[in-house]
Amino acid sequence: MYEKQLSKAVRLGLQPGTALWNLYRPENAEFAFRSKTLAEARAWQKRTAAALAETIGFQDLPKFPLSPKKIESVDKGDYIREKIIIRTAPDMTMPVYLLLPKKGGHGDPPLQSKGGHGDPPLQSKGGRFARRLAQPAPTSKTAPMPVVIAFHGHGYGVKDIVGLWEDGAERNTPDGYHKDFAVALCRRGFAVAAPEISCFGERQTDFSYLNTRIGQVAPTTCTHSAMLAFTLGKSVAGLRVHDAKVLVDYLATRKELDAARLGAMGISGGGMHTFFSTCLDPRIRACVVSGYYSTFRDSILGMAHCACNFVPGLHRFGEMYDLVGLIAPRPMLVEAANYDPIFPIRAVRQSVKRAREVYRVFGAEGEVETDFFEGRHQISGKRAYDFLWEKVAAAVGG
Repeated sequence: MYEKQLSKAVRLGLQPGTALWNLYRPENAEFAFRSKTLAEARAWQKRTAAALAETIGFQDLPKFPLSPKKIESVDKGDYIREKIIIRTAPDMTMPVYLLLPKKGGHGDPPLQSKGGHGDPPLQSKGGRFARRLAQPAPTSKTAPMPVVIAFHGHGYGVKDIVGLWEDGAERNTPDGYHKDFAVALCRRGFAVAAPEISCFGERQTDFSYLNTRIGQVAPTTCTHSAMLAFTLGKSVAGLRVHDAKVLVDYLATRKELDAARLGAMGISGGGMHTFFSTCLDPRIRACVVSGYYSTFRDSILGMAHCACNFVPGLHRFGEMYDLVGLIAPRPMLVEAANYDPIFPIRAVRQSVKRAREVYRVFGAEGEVETDFFEGRHQISGKRAYDFLWEKVAAAVGG
């Protein structure tokens, strides 16, 4: 004898998501993009940017001396890799890798190394590797180099995009879904700034105070930081956007870099970082959003995603294709794979179509480009590196 089974309609009413989805109405959002003229769109941008900055939080942190400290400089053959730590807040620092091409920064064809990412590290009797301290990268006497900020996604951190394994060993063959895209950008001729995004790599929280023997479970740093930020009425996304703005400030202090020719590229969580940073920092002239741009309904809200993707109160801004109005008319390339399981291609295509409608109001419909490719969640690069060169490096005296 079994109890009577509830009908599908009754079970639907028992699910909390049913009522919550009925409250989610992006088309009715306060800051949804509804502008019909350029003047209306410009007014919407000013109003919406201020509201978004307040919503994601941490955009009002006080300015603080950057206090940059160079940790190392490594000669990779055709480029120099520097590691620097800068201060982004009174009690917060951020590691950044700077990849500086020796040639190719001003229209020259990128150098190709026979050994993948450059010469292999020298073997050392006194340690695993003997890194060669390099002289400062040669710079052009005519113009400083264009720059791209490269934002990594989830994984073991920034090392995974600059040609390093998780233990710090040199890697000469691209690996994983990131495909060492920061190195690829450098070889295209850009100076590349690759920050360690908060909650990853060297920026993880130490939970050793927990007593795991009695069942105290350590959360991921993303989840822990997100919950702390939510409690403060803010978000990890806001913290990361703040860090990126400070990084741009630092790049402007480097004489060999042209911060006026600045692009951004990221995948997955780095795609989110790229998207929101470009929304709120007009100094970024063009962006490549890989493995992220879709709709909130079909991706972030529709399936399991890391807590760092969520922003309390984001419903007030409609959908991703509404927020893209904060990027317009700056060029944006969307990379998306047809079998990406967490950012469904159908939703990506629909959202791109809506983005072009938004850009049309700015007279810039053609500035939304796509690279739809076969595969899963990963970098493509087929169009991205040339796209950024055309839109950033060649845009101002390039």
